[in-house]
Amino acid sequence: MPHSTVSATAPASLPSASPAVLRRLEWRVRHAVNTSLTGDYRSSFRGRGMEFDQVVKYQWGDDLRDIDWNVTARLGEPYRKKFVEERELALIFLFEDSPALQFGSAGRTRRDTLLEMAALLMLVGSINRDRVGLLYSSPVTSWYQKPLPGHKGVMRTASRLLSQEPPPLDGPSECKLPWQFLRTIAPKGSILLWFGPFTATDEQPTGWKGLQQRYQTVGVRADDPWDRKLPERANFTAYDPLQGRLVSINTSSPAEQAAHARWRDRRDAYFDDLFPQLDDRLQVNNSDDSLDTLVRYFHRHSHHGIRA
Repeated sequence: MPHSTVSATAPASLPSASPAVLRRLEWRVRHAVNTSLTGDYRSSFRGRGMEFDQVVKYQWGDDLRDIDWNVTARLGEPYRKKFVEERELALIFLFEDSPALQFGSAGRTRRDTLLEMAALLMLVGSINRDRVGLLYSSPVTSWYQKPLPGHKGVMRTASRLLSQEPPPLDGPSECKLPWQFLRTIAPKGSILLWFGPFTATDEQPTGWKGLQQRYQTVGVRADDPWDRKLPERANFTAYDPLQGRLVSINTSSPAEQAAHARWRDRRDAYFDDLFPQLDDRLQVNNSDDSLDTLVRYFHRHSHHGIRA
């Protein structure tokens, strides 16, 4: 998508999300930060642009990407680079509002789940005094809100995202994400959080490896229970937003189940290929509490240092 097609700021005509919704989410986030997330957030989101401090011995759980291979080869044991943490981070939210998100087998759609997770992460960033920016993209519109500091700025950005109308199901289905535009507007060392459907495909975005060198990239995906397993012995008709038509599904058919398993495996493989580090993949189920999932993610990242 050319730069000229991306609005520099969110449309002023967008209605505001219910303040009560954001206040309720903020209360839950503040409680979690005070009781469960102390230190874990900074351990997870530390950016790529911090100032180098010194070289120290590598310990189990440290980030492999920080290993200083020259010093390690010279001394014969692993050493890593230690950085001085920046006072504030820039969190850039990329929300890919594909029609594929508008599916939910039990009333709550993938889109609902991702919007709530995005708002929660924005509020966590606000409490930690980070700047929050947003690049919104759908098949019909794209707009950018530069990173804003302060509580009011973050609440404004979250409100605009929650108020964004979903793209029509009878319109175009493909989101052409403006990657080159993103490179020009996101400060180096930012945290890039990509919210999207991550449907199965064989290709990474153009210049993806370079983006991962420039930013800390995190993929956020919502999974419906039917994404993992179709219901047994069901025969029904459903609307496919990507094909724009009704499709008949018979889950008693071994061929139908096998096709679904292949789609699920391709989708997982694509997500893993984009984000090889396990801690850079945040998956939340439609049926789970988003904040509980976020707390578990931060704990896993901070205490276990799990890597794929």
